[in-house]
Amino acid sequence: MHPRPARHTRWRRAFADEARAERPDLALLCLLIGTEADPALDERGMAAVRRRLDLLARHLPRSPGGPRAWAAELGDLLGGRCGFAGRPGDYDRLESALLHRVVRRGRGLPILLSVVWIEVARRAGAPVYGVALPGHFVVGFGSPDAYAGRGCGPYDTCGAPRACEEAVLADPFAGGRLLSCTDARMLVAGATGAPLEPAMLRPAGPCDIVLRVLNSIRAWAAARPERTDVALWAVDLALLLPAPADRLRYDRARLLVERGDFRAGAADLDAYADALAASDEAGAERVRLQARAARARLN
Repeated sequence: MHPRPARHTRWRRAFADEARAERPDLALLCLLIGTEADPALDERGMAAVRRRLDLLARHLPRSPGGPRAWAAELGDLLGGRCGFAGRPGDYDRLESALLHRVVRRGRGLPILLSVVWIEVARRAGAPVYGVALPGHFVVGFGSPDAYAGRGCGPYDTCGAPRACEEAVLADPFAGGRLLSCTDARMLVAGATGAPLEPAMLRPAGPCDIVLRVLNSIRAWAAARPERTDVALWAVDLALLLPAPADRLRYDRARLLVERGDFRAGAADLDAYADALAASDEAGAERVRLQARAARARLN
């Protein structure tokens, strides 16, 4: 296997450092993801994206009112005048998961469009946060407590809609359309078949958002067996986030084997089996068999 270029090592180090910062910079982490897919993306390119976000924020009024007013202003600016929105075909394009391309094109996945909304709104002083609904990422404005049953909100714990100005949800993929209680329920039911729960409306932290972006990239690559290179770097970045799931190490090992790096893949499978043995010895033995099969392919 060829060694990684020095630029990738540098960007990965920056990604790991930022992910473990006290207050991770969401935009920077998403831009650093872009360096894996786009060799042309450098410091100047990332700085240009951040300037664009700054400029967009300057077009928003100061303190327009409550959460609904903030959502309306963002919808008018980003979804209306600037045309940020998504289409079904965007799910088929890797660039839809790369922030620098989404800012340039005005189109992308729901989560990347939400990142644009969050970063522009945050710069303008809006009370904004990401909401990781199952199957569809959106943004919230106002007090998250309104959705947790500790205050007034349109998604109360009893499940009944309530008219309130303390918090609202908006869908950047739909150009900023405000979501009613029925809308939110339908999104969740369509993705999981389950009812909307208050926990689903909690704010997503920067690293949670980044992990979901990487999972979207992995899903894109999984549908394209020839793009194991993309799947591998997405797993590598996910492993740099705080407290990565052990399953990611198994996924990485399988990708290495699939790409023909049998020695490294077998070593990673053995390491995963050792970690798994404490809770599932039978499962660990199955993984060890996979490691032996990978080594056998060296001959």
